[in-house]
Amino acid sequence: MAELPPGGPQVVAEVAGIAAAPASLEERAAALLESLHPVVPFQAGRIALLDPERRGPVSLVSKGYDDPVRAYFESPAVVEEIELIGLSRTRPPVRIRDMPVPPTEVRGWTQYLRPAGFREGLAVGLFAPDDRFLGFLGLSTDTAAHPTDAARDLIGTLAPMIAHAVDPLRTITAAAWLVRGATAGVVLTRSGQALPLPGLGAHPLLGAGSALLAVAARLADGRAHAAFLCPYPGSEPAEHVRVTVLGCPTQSPHHLVAAVVLASPPDLRGLTPRELQILGLLIEGWTNARIAAELVVAPRTVAAHVEHILAKLDAGTRALAAVRALGQGLYVPPELTGIWP
Repeated sequence: MAELPPGGPQVVAEVAGIAAAPASLEERAAALLESLHPVVPFQAGRIALLDPERRGPVSLVSKGYDDPVRAYFESPAVVEEIELIGLSRTRPPVRIRDMPVPPTEVRGWTQYLRPAGFREGLAVGLFAPDDRFLGFLGLSTDTAAHPTDAARDLIGTLAPMIAHAVDPLRTITAAAWLVRGATAGVVLTRSGQALPLPGLGAHPLLGAGSALLAVAARLADGRAHAAFLCPYPGSEPAEHVRVTVLGCPTQSPHHLVAAVVLASPPDLRGLTPRELQILGLLIEGWTNARIAAELVVAPRTVAAHVEHILAKLDAGTRALAAVRALGQGLYVPPELTGIWP
């Protein structure tokens, strides 16, 4: 590490402790911003995450800026300045005097920050270990004497730790890794996009526009956890994969909805593919007659399947069997029946 500014070692230790602390993103961001004050005596600062679907930053913490500055910083116009200054590319922190373009070409500086009394500042992009651009840290001072070279370099060193502390995928990724036998996964966004889930692979069932993701989005609405089975030829046992849906915490920038994780199914209790299909319909409240019409079989055939289901789930009633199947994820949702020929 380069020569540390006065108070640098204490700041490094404090940032490391905050990054590891169990807290909300906003709480960690506020503590991180305050911890940097000994090395950069700033008058205003913010840590913001980019909402890729709203095309604008969302502040986790913002201190010292007036209303016009805050409004501008939350606008889509800032995205263009992020790209202009180079914050969306991995690079060292940038001060006003270090910018790759003349400060007069940066609207945020000429029309907002400088008129508000600021004379210098620093910004650095925040990136996850897998190179996802998360957002940025910005500090503003009322003197050209700060940030110093040593302070700038120290904040550059701390940037990956700060990024980890405010990564929206941090909590949901940790939860996904706890799913037994997890092999693949994605994160669903507010607009229905499927983003890679760090540490887990891809899968044909998780492709854009898949029926499975549509079901996962439906089940994620208002639920913290859901599980079900999806037919997939070649999987074992019984050609199904287990799907676990983990609702994302309500946190900035609010575009992540749920993680969808695939794994080998649990013990199927001897349930056949047809019985798993019927369980999905029982959970939806279908009658035997409606099930028979949907599956193009005789009502007595459905009744026989239901009897077998009750025995295998040790349930005395259809309602109890449906509750147990729902709780254990032992069913195929109706939308997924026959998605593989």
